[in-house]
Amino acid sequence: VQLQASGGGLVQPGGSLRLSCTASATLSNYAVGWFRQAPGKEREFVAASRRNSASTYYSKSMKGRFTISRDNAGNTVYLQMTSVEPEDTAIYYCGAIAGHPLMSTMMTGDKYHYWGQGTLVTVSS
Repeated sequence: VQLQASGGGLVQPGGSLRLSCTASATLSNYAVGWFRQAPGKEREFVAASRRNSASTYYSKSMKGRFTISRDNAGNTVYLQMTSVEPEDTAIYYCGAIAGHPLMSTMMTGDKYHYWGQGTLVTVSS
């Protein structure tokens, strides 16, 4: 499966942005996660969705501001970002894991089978 993240750009603090993770095949059999990496920092878990959106998980700092969702066709997973802050500036990556991974696995990037190339989000006035 090939993944492509898109939708990044420049957004003002307090604004909103929707990122997309589009796959070359259906994602219905994959758990999908979003991670981000800011300059000089390690990769950080953002959000994840189990197959068929059975469950979703969020980083504490983003819960309530970000929402992960899937489209009905099953090829795209979204990350809706609201009330963004300058600290949200980073390259955002999406990844996919086949099967039914543990929540801890979904929140750790090392076990993901596939990754997109990343999309840059810059929060600045």
